[in-house]
Amino acid sequence: MPGPAESPANVAALRTGAGSINALIDLSCAQYSAQPAIGQALEQAISYGVLHKQILALALRLRQAGVGPGSRVAIMGENSANWVIAWLSTVRLGAAVVPVFPETPAMDLRHMLNQAGCDTLFVTGKQLDKIYDLQHQLETLITLDNAQDPLGLLSPLAFDDFLQEGYGLLKSGNQDPFPEVGPDELACILYTSGASGLPRAVMLSHANFCANAQSASGLIALAPGTVFVSVLPLSHAYEFTVGLLLPLLCGCRVAYVGRTPTPAIVQKICSHERPQVVLVAPLILEEIYKKRVMAQLENNRTMGFFCRFDSIRKLFFRKAGLRLMDFFGGRLRLLGIGGAALNPEIERFLLQAGLPFVVGYGVSEASPLLAAGPVGDPGIAPGSTGKAVRNVRLRIDNPDPETGIGEIQAQGPNIMQGYLNDPEATKAALIEDGWLRTGDLGRLDEAGNLFICGRLNSVIVLASGENIYPEAIEHKLNAMPFVQESLVRENMGILEALVYPDADWLDSRTRGDHRAKRQEYLNRLLNEMRREVNESLPISSRINRVLVWPEPFSKTATHRIKRFLYTL
Repeated sequence: MPGPAESPANVAALRTGAGSINALIDLSCAQYSAQPAIGQALEQAISYGVLHKQILALALRLRQAGVGPGSRVAIMGENSANWVIAWLSTVRLGAAVVPVFPETPAMDLRHMLNQAGCDTLFVTGKQLDKIYDLQHQLETLITLDNAQDPLGLLSPLAFDDFLQEGYGLLKSGNQDPFPEVGPDELACILYTSGASGLPRAVMLSHANFCANAQSASGLIALAPGTVFVSVLPLSHAYEFTVGLLLPLLCGCRVAYVGRTPTPAIVQKICSHERPQVVLVAPLILEEIYKKRVMAQLENNRTMGFFCRFDSIRKLFFRKAGLRLMDFFGGRLRLLGIGGAALNPEIERFLLQAGLPFVVGYGVSEASPLLAAGPVGDPGIAPGSTGKAVRNVRLRIDNPDPETGIGEIQAQGPNIMQGYLNDPEATKAALIEDGWLRTGDLGRLDEAGNLFICGRLNSVIVLASGENIYPEAIEHKLNAMPFVQESLVRENMGILEALVYPDADWLDSRTRGDHRAKRQEYLNRLLNEMRREVNESLPISSRINRVLVWPEPFSKTATHRIKRFLYTL
């Protein structure tokens, strides 16, 4: 199959700089044509040359279907090479992509498609049942995995057939040139995670994404052929920019997990792919830490006793770190952690274990990366998210004179154009000189390290006037082996903690016990936990009551709890 150099005249001329995503892809596919680019984990990847041809072919077929400048195309499905090709083909035409998290309910999907004005949708077979009430407003429905509707209510087009029709158009050679897409043109309408309320539609340009990918390239040197394993959803800006555009910029290969990333699945895939870079959310690391590190201490009382001594504990963690390197395939150069706050106990373990990790911070409105690393900088302070990435400025607005904590604000070429159809929210978020109000609280130290303290709208203000940052308390609760997750809230002037217990952990210790005895055991653990955690907290931040929550908390795409659902 011919490479990019043999492509028809409808491809924009290669430019020295990548001001648009289309130019970035053209440059990379020309430079790394024979290198493997993207593919499903455990399968052979397609090359950059083939990727380029598939993008052009699919774009021609989409144009035939009516997609063009100003169109909006939605993509809803699990990570795959076809997902990526659909995204890149859409923006090739000057249209904008609306990526939808696969777990999005049908009602929310309807709202997104209506608000964004989408009449073309790429979807996987798992999601077809959400489309039944939407089929009347969709002109084109394509299944990324070639699935058909088992009920026969829908007649979707199979991706492979759609692509082959595009190849026919490409081979004919009698096609008009693709439109020239400028850096400031809209590339994506990205719905925020909605951790603190209803999601907003963030408008991001080609220049926003390209600038942020270039900024991310300053975190670590990436050689062509470097392997990324993609775990997080591509519908989130963190994975899209740092887990896709960055590796494509540098000629790397991306392997997609394409399913729920349980520790067993991640280990299986990493043992085969042997990645150098993996991006994860803190929740994945917390599960690995509890189930594969701390469980060993609990099951070995002698080891648990000696690990109370710092020197022995460091030695144990170092050995555990070597095992985790094997867990990730043995070649790991960077474990990128982002999307939510990292528990300080997990960070201490990673440091003592010697794993090559970086904690990052960003928001969707910034495409998304604002601070991280860089890798190898000895000035990165533990507990921080590192320093502002290249070409990004950070400041703290109205800092508390005692703590230095205030709202984090950011400025740079990666900052969004605004919120779709919401001028008031845009005006509130984008203030003078293009500074973005992130809505997050934090502080900067003298070296420029950014410390995140929580969301501005999740701070609990007590009657005494004191500010309580619930995330800091939750980190302490979540460090307990029997706690799966927790949420701290105010209830009639007191602090209470909602705790969702780890059923597997409890079962292993109460097997054979009747229900009343199991409940008694759990209540004792909760009381001991409350006493222990309160001893480490100021009096104003102490928990008055602990309640067992019966089910997992509702979360965003990056596993942040939707706090607004549990506020009284």
